[in-house]
Amino acid sequence: MTLTAALRLTRPNFRLDLDLEVAPGEVVALLGPNGAGKTTALRLLAGLTRLTEGHITLDDQPLHDLPVEKRPIGMVFQDYLLFPHLSALDNVAFGLRCQGTGKAESRRRAFEWLARVGLEDHANVRPRQLSGGQAQRVALARALVIDPRLLLLDEPLAALDAHTRLEIRSHLRRHLADFDGATVLVTHDPLDAMVLADRLIVIERGQVVQEGVPADVARRPRTDYVARLVGLNLYRGTAAGHHIKVDDILFTVTEHLEGPAFLVFAPSAVALYRTRPDGSPRNLWQATIDGVERHGDNMRIHLDGPISAAADITPAAVAELDLTPGQTVWASIKATETHAYPA
Repeated sequence: MTLTAALRLTRPNFRLDLDLEVAPGEVVALLGPNGAGKTTALRLLAGLTRLTEGHITLDDQPLHDLPVEKRPIGMVFQDYLLFPHLSALDNVAFGLRCQGTGKAESRRRAFEWLARVGLEDHANVRPRQLSGGQAQRVALARALVIDPRLLLLDEPLAALDAHTRLEIRSHLRRHLADFDGATVLVTHDPLDAMVLADRLIVIERGQVVQEGVPADVARRPRTDYVARLVGLNLYRGTAAGHHIKVDDILFTVTEHLEGPAFLVFAPSAVALYRTRPDGSPRNLWQATIDGVERHGDNMRIHLDGPISAAADITPAAVAELDLTPGQTVWASIKATETHAYPA
């Protein structure tokens, strides 16, 4: 492993307890709600906050006792923190100058990196004249020009508008693919995490609650936060064969399980009816509409009842069924649209 760390920090009403391993060339994303400890973990790795206990080892060398300037780390902050009085070129060259590299050599290497991020024509431009996407690329070049062994990215795309974010995410992915050190990314955006990261670590209240490759985490969430993040309804119940009991509802599923289990289904899999549907459909329950809101091209119906659930249906279906808050409806899901796995 390029990076192995046992990050322990104790504060009043909060404790971070995170073990982290990142291989050469691997991108690990830390996900979690506000206050979970993601940025704190990044600051501990960078040396901006001191460990209460634990260790940080990079390329078999201990880092936790080294001052910030001695750590072979590049960092891109959420607001980039470019020096307003320096040109883009001198911003990129700043880290090299701090390492003792001569001015001419620093500027030469900085210009090479500006060219790599497509900003060689902006070498003499100051930060206030750069767009958000350009500033992000300057910050990335500044972090990588020093040849770090560890790259830390703190919400690197959060300050960008949706269109720019799409473009810069693609650029960032290419640069991360070429980086042979370890990368730790903090983000609130599940799409950023899915596109940029090789592995996800989900933190809640300072503890790891789920870890795995993006596809596995998205397919099998283990907490309500992760389920909301990937857009699934999640429940914990008890399985017996092809049935899972969640509260007072008995769901039929395709998987065969025994004991504690999670049940998930997509909001788009939920069918709504004003009256009980004919026949004996499985996975059927009665609910009250708690709210209706626009969700992309569809409408999201929030259901309250034996279980709370989200259902996505078309605006035409909302009008046809005349759905409004407070109404009682029947909700149904096909067994093939539900998925279960051990809790």
